[in-house]
Amino acid sequence: MKTICTNRKAYHEYHIEETFEAGIVLTGTEVKSLREGKANLKDSFAKIKGGELFLVNAHISPYSCGNIYNHEPKRERKLLMHKREISRLFGKVKERGYTLVALSMYFDKRNRAKTEIALAKGKTLYDKRESIKRKDEKRINEREMRLR
Repeated sequence: MKTICTNRKAYHEYHIEETFEAGIVLTGTEVKSLREGKANLKDSFAKIKGGELFLVNAHISPYSCGNIYNHEPKRERKLLMHKREISRLFGKVKERGYTLVALSMYFDKRNRAKTEIALAKGKTLYDKRESIKRKDEKRINEREMRLR
């Protein structure tokens, strides 16, 4: 697997409950731009519209050697998942207040572009402070263990 980009902000902003893998419908210049590593998932999420799943706010830069047929950087891209999975996600998002957040984008073994989306709940300010505190304590403990 070759990772293209990750959404590190998502781990800070949300409690990740469950992750899913989905294929992405892309145009030719988008694939070439992804191979150059020019993508950004910051503030991107997935939404269900008409029984289909779409990736919103994912920025894929225009291809450097592209021509007039280059793609639009922030267009909505269709995600490919089974109908059963989409309906299950739709039920959870509607009932329990979950959000579908894009975590990473990568090429799999067959060189197909995939994205990892997560069923997530938003963290409160207190939770964010608590997770930062835990990371700092862990870092201090590891440093002490190395010095001994």
